[in-house]
This record gives sequence, structure tokens and C-alpha cells, in this order.
Amino acid sequence: MDFGLVLQTDPPASRVVSLMKRAERSGFGYGWTFDSAVLWQEPFVIYSQILANTQQLKVGPMVTNPGTRTWEVTASTFATLNDMFGNRTVCGIGRGDSAMRVAGRKPNTLARISEAMKVIRALASGREADLGGGTVVRFPWIKPGAELPVWMAAYGPKALKMTGEEADGFILQLADLYLTEYMVKAVKDAAVAAGRDPADVRICVAAPAYVTADDSPEALAHAREQCRWFGGMVGNHVADLVSKYGEHSAAVPDELTEYIKAREGYDYSHHGRADNPDTQFVPDEIVDRFCVIGPVEKHIEKLKALRELGVDQFAVYDMHDAQEAVIDAYGSSVIPALSNS
Repeated sequence: MDFGLVLQTDPPASRVVSLMKRAERSGFGYGWTFDSAVLWQEPFVIYSQILANTQQLKVGPMVTNPGTRTWEVTASTFATLNDMFGNRTVCGIGRGDSAMRVAGRKPNTLARISEAMKVIRALASGREADLGGGTVVRFPWIKPGAELPVWMAAYGPKALKMTGEEADGFILQLADLYLTEYMVKAVKDAAVAAGRDPADVRICVAAPAYVTADDSPEALAHAREQCRWFGGMVGNHVADLVSKYGEHSAAVPDELTEYIKAREGYDYSHHGRADNPDTQFVPDEIVDRFCVIGPVEKHIEKLKALRELGVDQFAVYDMHDAQEAVIDAYGSSVIPALSNS
């Protein structure tokens, strides 16, 4: 199993770079960041510094979207980083929850994501792409061997189907075992139906991880409070699904939708932060299901279960009061356990 570290690009950027360097030293293979231009600093500028200060770490957004940048600009940015540092980027892409809504726009449609994935992947790999209206372009400066995998974030049935049909990887932003099994199967089945080898679709589960010294009620309560924000963030996507498919729909499992009934609103100024006041509706059960918390052995146990479900990478959302401690605990205990078993 591969491991990734997910950060927000809060200033100073030097701290983001420092944490990514620490992650690589600890055995992490991927460095991901949020991509929301109003809320945080520009990630692609920071990627350049991360890549320059690491040796093998692969970097990318979790996730960008096809609405805040034109597709040829996105492709050129990835391709430039790959030309400088050697195919060490991954394009995570999705509808653009915070990035679009904070700018007063609606998240992107699946049709737009589909077209963007094709264009971005083709251009960044040195091939031609139609930008629309018959305007076909190609980057003349790309060297042979350039490539850019495109991984798609998804929850709903249509997005899961499209991920299996078109994406190089699937990003699932929760670590619930039942929902992971359900959604990985949907993606793999769609890949098979499209004539693809399902093994060609990489599976990445991303969720907060918080390592406690023991499993005392006090330690677990603190860990839950540090990770409760995640249920609120996921709840934004779930609310969209309920709006589209209705409650208790056969298209979306109740295990995903039930918990947002008490949700009253969401302020993006607290998005992805441990002190988010809009996430008190998230019950402890959801925190335990969606996140990975507890002593080291509990992390190892849950990650082995996820691996059995076909998960290739676990990406640690590291937005809490123990950033360095979690990176170090994973480096000393969790990653070796998953690598040697």
C-alpha cells in the first residue's frame, strides 16, 4: 500500500514544504494539497518547491476542477512540472466544491469533468487535444515519455461509473469499510463494462488519521474533535447527492446519507479545519467510520482491511493539532507494518 499526505496550502508555504519533506523521509510516496484559490495559496507554485526539495515524492491536487483554470493552462502547468522534475505529478480532479462555491459558481457537471480529463491528460502527455469548436492544439515543447495520470474524486453513482470508465485512479474521501467496498466495486464494475482492466484504476482512500497514545475515552474524544470537520466536508457532497437523488434512494446508500439530517449550513471560511463550528452535527460514529483514529495498532488493523478491499493508497488528511506526530507515527510504525505484511 502506498501512502500520501494531504495538506492545505496555508501560509507560510515553507511549512507545507517542510511537512512534505518530513513525509517523504517517513516513507510517504505522495504529497497532495487542497486546491481552492480564494481560501488558500496557489498550490502549483508550492508544488515546484516541494518537488525541488524532495527526491521521489509525487504531488498533485486533491482536487482541482475544470472550472477555475482553463484546461490548457492546467495541462501546461502539470507538464512543466513534469519536464522539470520527471513525471512526478498526479492530476486529482473533481466537481470543485469549495473552489467554485466560494467564487459564486456552481460545481462543475460530470460532462465537463469528462471532457476536461481527456484534454488535460492528452496535452500533458504530448498529444493533440480539441479545446472546443475545432481548435486543436499540442504543446510543441513536451519531450517523449511525458505522462500525466488523472484521478477522479467521486461519491455518487454516475460519478463512480464515469471514474471506472475514464479515470486512471479513484479518490474516495472517506475510510468507512462498508462504503469503500460498495464504491470500489462500482468503479471496478464500470471499468470492466467499459472493456478496461479494473486493475488499471488505482484506488486511493483519503481521510484524517489521528494517532493516540492509548484507547482511553479522553484520548479518543480529543481525536474525534480534531477530525470531526471531515464529516462536515464530506457532508457538502452528500447534501448534493440527497438533493439530486432524494432521501433513501436506491442510488445512494443510507450509510452515506443518514448522518446529514441535522446539518444546518456550512461556512467555507472554516473549510477543512479542526475548529469548524459547522460540524457539530457530525456524530462520533461517523468520525470513527470515516476517519482512522486510535492507537497505532488500530490504524494498522483498519488499513489492512482497506487494503483487502482493493485500496492501493491511503492518503492522510493532516489538518489537526498533531501534524508532525502523525507523520512520524506512520513513518515509524504504520507504513512499515503495511509494507512488510
